[in-house]
Amino acid sequence: MEEVDVEPSPMLIPSAGFHQRHLGFEWGPGDLLVYETNYKLQGPRTAGSPLVHVVRKDEDICSPILRKLFNESHLIFVGLQKIKEDVPSKNKKSQFVSISKNYRSVIRACMEELQHNAVSAQDGSLASQYGDQVSILLAIELIWNLCEVLFIDAAPAGSLLLHLLDWVRLHKSDVDARAREVLQSESPAQHQSYWDVVISLILQGRMDEARQVLSKQASLRAESSSVFKRMDVLLQTMPIFNPTGTQTLTEFDVKWRHWHEECDRCLQDNTFASNRHLETIVKILVGDEDTILEQKELLSTWYHFLVTRLLFTHPTIKPPDLHYYAQLSGSMYHTDLVLVLQSSMNMFLGPRAPPEPLDIILLSAFEFDLHQVIKDCSIALNNWWFVAHLTDLLDHCKLLQSHNLHFGSNLREFLVLEYASGLFTHHSLWQLAVDYFDHCPEFGRVYLELQIERIPLDTERKAIKVLRICEDRQMSEQVRSICKIMAKRALRNNRLGSALSWSIRAKDAAFATLISERFLQDYCNKGSFTDLDLLDNLGPAMLLSDRLTFLGKYREFHRLYGENRFSEAAKLLLSLMTAKIAPRGLWMTLLTDALPLLEQKEVIFSVDQTYELMSCLEELNSGTKDSNTTDQEEDIESTKTELLRLALARNLAMAIVKEGTIET
Repeated sequence: MEEVDVEPSPMLIPSAGFHQRHLGFEWGPGDLLVYETNYKLQGPRTAGSPLVHVVRKDEDICSPILRKLFNESHLIFVGLQKIKEDVPSKNKKSQFVSISKNYRSVIRACMEELQHNAVSAQDGSLASQYGDQVSILLAIELIWNLCEVLFIDAAPAGSLLLHLLDWVRLHKSDVDARAREVLQSESPAQHQSYWDVVISLILQGRMDEARQVLSKQASLRAESSSVFKRMDVLLQTMPIFNPTGTQTLTEFDVKWRHWHEECDRCLQDNTFASNRHLETIVKILVGDEDTILEQKELLSTWYHFLVTRLLFTHPTIKPPDLHYYAQLSGSMYHTDLVLVLQSSMNMFLGPRAPPEPLDIILLSAFEFDLHQVIKDCSIALNNWWFVAHLTDLLDHCKLLQSHNLHFGSNLREFLVLEYASGLFTHHSLWQLAVDYFDHCPEFGRVYLELQIERIPLDTERKAIKVLRICEDRQMSEQVRSICKIMAKRALRNNRLGSALSWSIRAKDAAFATLISERFLQDYCNKGSFTDLDLLDNLGPAMLLSDRLTFLGKYREFHRLYGENRFSEAAKLLLSLMTAKIAPRGLWMTLLTDALPLLEQKEVIFSVDQTYELMSCLEELNSGTKDSNTTDQEEDIESTKTELLRLALARNLAMAIVKEGTIET
């Protein structure tokens, strides 16, 4: 039975803080180790009970919904590793983009399920927990999407802004809901959110949709229809770069400048002075920063503000510009296309508002500082899933080749190892971690060997899974260790067949000998063998130890006897004694097993074989007697000996007569 995911229970640290000392801690793959240090707290001692510290495991790994994220992304990860290395990266670009989108679709699917659960949850704390997880996944998908645009797809000038607009639209979807609300109302033009919707659509570069909404207002105001028509023309004629078309980037830039000049001319001529909303729109079209900034509530984020500024001031932005211009203090036009970055954030957030971790991460991405993005994400996020998978994809795109860590492993391998180590703390996700370790060529095997030994072998089914993993990877030490553990556990539970099977797989001769002794002891006590299927099919495995060989052959003797193959059974029984394979303590048992054969009407043992049996009996009787034997046991042994001597003498006589008759 697989374990069921449950909420991690709080753990109380006994006497924590009792001696008024600092507590130290150390993060493991999925646990937190807390300990008391020798450093005393500063200041006056406080009275009262010691503090209780709660140690919790990674909550994400226990969430059934997020487990879907881990499982689905594992399949994508494994598929990515199968892409051939000998194919140039440029030729694999479409594959990498597709894989990136697959990762994002998995994120969004989990996010939607969490949102649904947050809405339907009856428990407020549970709903809050779901909400927090949604917020984290939203941030993750936002960062991943931007990295896809800037690094993986690496769109050229012209196309770059189109991708950034799609990025903003995807993560600012409330505009669509508000637009539907306005258009479905009885009088859209009179709706209180009407102009907010029009301006929001324009800020996202959705000119056709903005014209559709704007037409509702124009139809109500015949007296100013010419002004609305003029605005409609400006929106309609705004050049949008078509990457699949025949127009060159230079031609587009010239056409866009002409359109921009036309918008500026309308502004200077006060064409829209009669309508403040239209005048606001034309100011946005000419890229007036103050006017765009006034729409702060509609933009809601500084990066939306940035993309809008680029749309109406520099639509032909090139990917390198975002990084290159940040280091320039040259001409005004080129500056800032960027200080556009930092100024956009500062203008939007204000001088006193410190940027959030998400803002810093996005800013690093816009500055093409990949390693800073990964570093900040590692610090800000609560697990390694995001940085491990993103870094792996970027590494396949050959974007991280120049960055190695001082202790040997590269950045990609370090993060994948950390993520996989965390998975190993979960009762079922550890199986996914194996594939991650397999694709870490430098330290993956070492990590796997260490982690595999820590897996609790709760059931035989789980042990077989672990064993198969080790056998597939020729991890002989781990195979032996697992088999020994399971063999000892089975022996403690008196499951001899299972114990013997595990000891054979471990190739542990000493333990196989011990279990064989137990089998023989049980036979002596009960008069029959257990686990016949195993004993009948030992095959070459019985050669692992002498005692196991005897056990297998002795069981074969019983099988031959049961099939009435008496001659073969007699020959095998005799060979077990004369070859000294049988332990001396079982000789009397074997000789007693020979009695039914000696008393058969047909002669089974030949003269020579009978003499050998007699020799074995006399050798047994001439040995040292056990001082612990009781008088009753001695009488029984004496009776057996007399019966055997009588049977042997009778068989010898019959054998001599038979063999003499044959010779005659």
